[in-house]
Amino acid sequence: MGIVLEEQNDSFHIVDLISKEHKERSMIDGQIHNIVSVASIIQEIKEQLEEIHGPLKRVSVAAAGRSLKTAEGTVTVDISDRTLMSKEDINRLELVAVQNAQEKLLSAHQSQEDDHYYCVGYSVLYYKLQDEQIGSLIDQKGKSATVEVIATFLPRVVVESLLAALKRADLEMEALTLEPIAAIHVLVPPSMRRLNIALVDIGAGTSDIAIVRDNTVTAYGMVPVAGDEMTEALSVHYLLDFPLAEQMKRQITEQEVLTVQDILGFEQKIPSEEVIDVIRPSVKHVALSIANEIKRLNHHSSPQAVMIVGGGGLTPTLTKEVSTQLDLPENRVAIRSLDALSGVTLSDQIEASPALVTPIGIAIAAQRAPIHYISLTVNDQSVRLFELKELTVGDALLAARITARQLYGRPGLALTVKVNGQWRTLPGEHGSSTTILLNGTEVGTKDLVGHQDHIELLFGKDGTDASATVRDVVDALEPIHYQLDGVTQTITGVMLLNGKTVTMDTEIADRDELIVNPTNRIQDVIASHVSLGTESFTVAWDGTPHRLRKREIVYIANGQPVSADYQIHANDSIETRQPAPLSLKEIARELGIVLEERADVTFNDEPVVIKKQRTTVYVNGQPASLDYQVQANDQVEFKSLPNSPILFSDIFSFTDFSLPSQSTAAYYLLRNGESIRFNEWIFGGDQLEIVFE
Repeated sequence: MGIVLEEQNDSFHIVDLISKEHKERSMIDGQIHNIVSVASIIQEIKEQLEEIHGPLKRVSVAAAGRSLKTAEGTVTVDISDRTLMSKEDINRLELVAVQNAQEKLLSAHQSQEDDHYYCVGYSVLYYKLQDEQIGSLIDQKGKSATVEVIATFLPRVVVESLLAALKRADLEMEALTLEPIAAIHVLVPPSMRRLNIALVDIGAGTSDIAIVRDNTVTAYGMVPVAGDEMTEALSVHYLLDFPLAEQMKRQITEQEVLTVQDILGFEQKIPSEEVIDVIRPSVKHVALSIANEIKRLNHHSSPQAVMIVGGGGLTPTLTKEVSTQLDLPENRVAIRSLDALSGVTLSDQIEASPALVTPIGIAIAAQRAPIHYISLTVNDQSVRLFELKELTVGDALLAARITARQLYGRPGLALTVKVNGQWRTLPGEHGSSTTILLNGTEVGTKDLVGHQDHIELLFGKDGTDASATVRDVVDALEPIHYQLDGVTQTITGVMLLNGKTVTMDTEIADRDELIVNPTNRIQDVIASHVSLGTESFTVAWDGTPHRLRKREIVYIANGQPVSADYQIHANDSIETRQPAPLSLKEIARELGIVLEERADVTFNDEPVVIKKQRTTVYVNGQPASLDYQVQANDQVEFKSLPNSPILFSDIFSFTDFSLPSQSTAAYYLLRNGESIRFNEWIFGGDQLEIVFE
């Protein structure tokens, strides 16, 4: 569409307007696919206008809003070791998130070129402190800080293809604008731009959406459904050729009864109410798609109002369905026609229509709010920016591919050391911030830039690597004075670095291992002063040597017995007592040797204990008493005796009873009431009797 616009004081007059359809699908979704074909159409329109208005050399053009790409970016940083976060720290953090969004966009489109997209703006979605949303990160302290942004990018190929098509038509680009921004500029005056408004341009194949709030356009979107959805529904339902179905759709609001002829040649007269019912499901589908995209772009909430332009917006009940899906009153969703363009007049041959709002809006916006290139330098590198908004130093750094990491010096390497088995990390020094000079004056990333500005980066210095001495990781070991068996003693600590004794001022290297032994455990300290109990020694048991456990010394601290792990404190009074020698009986008990077998029985109603020796003990080759206390050099041997059973006859060795030698009376031997002989076994708990007749 070519428009000749004439500015008259503070108003605009549309002198001429020519619209031509492409002869083939040379443009798809706002992108030029066939530059030669598009240039041909531009050339035709240009020549037709030149016949009336004279030579045309400079032209303002528009890129489709759907050409813009949006992506969300997130960055999380550890701030546990940082001082309070400043506004500039947060600004630079936002730039990291924008670059993350750009990386996602490049990855999604399988492009490795950093400059494939121009960043034209971003908005912060939220800040988080330790995974909890927070209003601001300024002066906050915590473990981690997170920023998530939504950034908008314009593909470079869109601009380059527009320039190429214009060049073939012998036209020079004077200014560039974007369709959604252009429509908002002419439909939403500055006094209304503080409101949260959605603008929807419903065409034939797509519906373009733009969101305005806080005096700026915050988001752009597109859904691939529009007026053709309803046309196709009519074509299928009434068996109509597509152009006839399109014509029928446009007559719904103009005629009460529509007359159409289907593909079989039958003529039908259809009430407009019936046609509206036929397209109602398609209208709901389009309305739902538009409403969902509006909510997605508007942070999952409905705007205050929706403006609809474009020919597809004339479809009956569409505005009502959009208001229903957005939970808005019907009067908050409205179609805006040319009457919404204040200060605009049309030539008589131009017929007013909502379909012309966006094209005429583009023409006016190209004059009122054109998007210009500005050129500036970043460290002597030439950078071009789109002046879509107030441009900042941060925008220039993004365009110059200055990474956020370059805005700070590299932190120094950390130092790790193992102290008594536990790893400790000593962080390196933080790098200093990069100084940003704009035309020689120090600025921040949010400061504004203009045409021909010069930005110079004085990169921050890298932090120094961590360094430390033993003193930096452990406390000094103070001497401890105490009494040991009445004698004053002193404990001094020992520090071993990789196995070697060191002092507090010894330098530590990365991955060193430091063992700090304060040596105040009573067992460790006493070892250098007194003998720690008896030495372990070996005894023989049936010819097999058996090592006895070592008997430990007894410790008394301040009058109370303590264990070998007791930590000595200053001014403690420690006494030591050597263990008593072991008796043969204690040795046998430790080794589990059975010295004798015992049976507790009753004999004639009297309790009797029967003992039978199972092991004999020799010390230095001589039989010894079980109470003998073994000395350090004694040779002790235990020998097992044959395991003979305890018999009834053994009872006489442990009682005073004897059988009468002169008696002729008969007698019986009884065990538990039953007859038994002298040489039969007895066991503990048996009741033994000798009964005379």
